[in-house]
Amino acid sequence: MTVPTPGELFGLQGKTALVTGASSGLGARFATVLATAGATVWITARRKEKLDALAAADPALRVLPADLSDEEAREALLAETGAVDVLVNNAGTESGAKPLDETPSGFAGVLGTNLVAPFHLAQLAARAADGAPLSVVNVSSILGLVSAAPLGGASYAAAKAGLIGLTRELAGHWGGRGVRVNALAPGWFRTEMNDELFADDRSVRWIERNTMLRRAGEGAELDGALLFLASAASSYCTGQVLAVDGGWTAR
Repeated sequence: MTVPTPGELFGLQGKTALVTGASSGLGARFATVLATAGATVWITARRKEKLDALAAADPALRVLPADLSDEEAREALLAETGAVDVLVNNAGTESGAKPLDETPSGFAGVLGTNLVAPFHLAQLAARAADGAPLSVVNVSSILGLVSAAPLGGASYAAAKAGLIGLTRELAGHWGGRGVRVNALAPGWFRTEMNDELFADDRSVRWIERNTMLRRAGEGAELDGALLFLASAASSYCTGQVLAVDGGWTAR
């Protein structure tokens, strides 16, 4: 048996990936990291101009704008990409409302984007794979594992917790098809969605005080975890949740 080198284990040469929510923040970085590892990467989000700007810097990135809250748009997306080797379900939203104020329709809308869409995309990708190896990486959150009250919203936390349950269930159903399904659970990383949080000194101190490493994460600190789950390095890993949170959930 030939033992692969570390570069071969984590490499994605000749592979094709799809990254959702790739117009900014973690999604944009995820796409770039996969491309750097050798993959051809389809990037999708609603904001085409931001996708175009990202793709202009890397010929391995291919733009396919889509509103993933729409079922037909998701089907059209996978019809265009065809079978992929890696699916990163990163797209997400939040309502910004507190639990006492959030409407049922607002709650359902968050679940639609953060939970229903990842399920549907994973389903479409698994069908397209037709027995070929596929790695699905669902981007959950530590808020799917623990409460961040008084911060955070019920719909966002419920969707991220649901994504972890979905990860486990799909892994169980599809393991025999060669489909691995794992979840990445980032801790506190600066994104467009939480800019206001990081602009508040009290919130930043709260994060630092309650994180074992006493700081928020830097985007690059998710690179290794993503490549591990996406590549052959995790070939015997499925149904798992990998928290990258500076020790937040280990308190």
